[in-house]
Amino acid sequence: MSEAPAPRRRTPAPPREDLLAAAMGMIAERGLEKLTMAALGREVGMSSGHLLYYFRSKDELLLQTLEWSEGRLGAARGRLLAGPGPARERLAAYVDLYVPDGHRDPHWTLWLEVWNRSQNADADARARQAAIEGAWHRDLVALIAEGVSRGEFREVDADRFATRTRALLDGFSIHVAIGLRGVSREQVLLHVKEFIEDGLVARSP
Repeated sequence: MSEAPAPRRRTPAPPREDLLAAAMGMIAERGLEKLTMAALGREVGMSSGHLLYYFRSKDELLLQTLEWSEGRLGAARGRLLAGPGPARERLAAYVDLYVPDGHRDPHWTLWLEVWNRSQNADADARARQAAIEGAWHRDLVALIAEGVSRGEFREVDADRFATRTRALLDGFSIHVAIGLRGVSREQVLLHVKEFIEDGLVARSP
């Protein structure tokens, strides 16, 4: 009597973080348009059906990838904001972290796509997107308030000034990310620096 064949050993699925890192890597290397469930499946050795079990839809995959990327940026932002330097220097570092590296910056490309899809998003997805924006805003408000309390910045409404600053950053950053002619990262950093100096930096008596 022949022996029964040994059961096939299943290849364990990669951890979710590895899937999100692979998705972000594909966006960086090949562009967002090349990121499909099938393509990601080939990259990580999974079927597109298995990926759909993980993420339910491409919209969810993109949002989770953005959340993963934001988590990494949030950690970097936390380190620089907790640093020992003057608030003015840390604010410049915040701006540097915020503005895209250039045309087709992968994080900003993903951010734009997620927000474009948000027109049809459910309440949960909208709340998660708002949480991403809220983290950037709270950190900026806290940094401005700290600078005011130390006398480095003028007496301003920190929340209001942060809202205006982020509106400026978002507008310019979109121009950089989509490659709008005549708008470079260096120009944007200079514009924002001038805005901050004009509206926030305390004048010497």
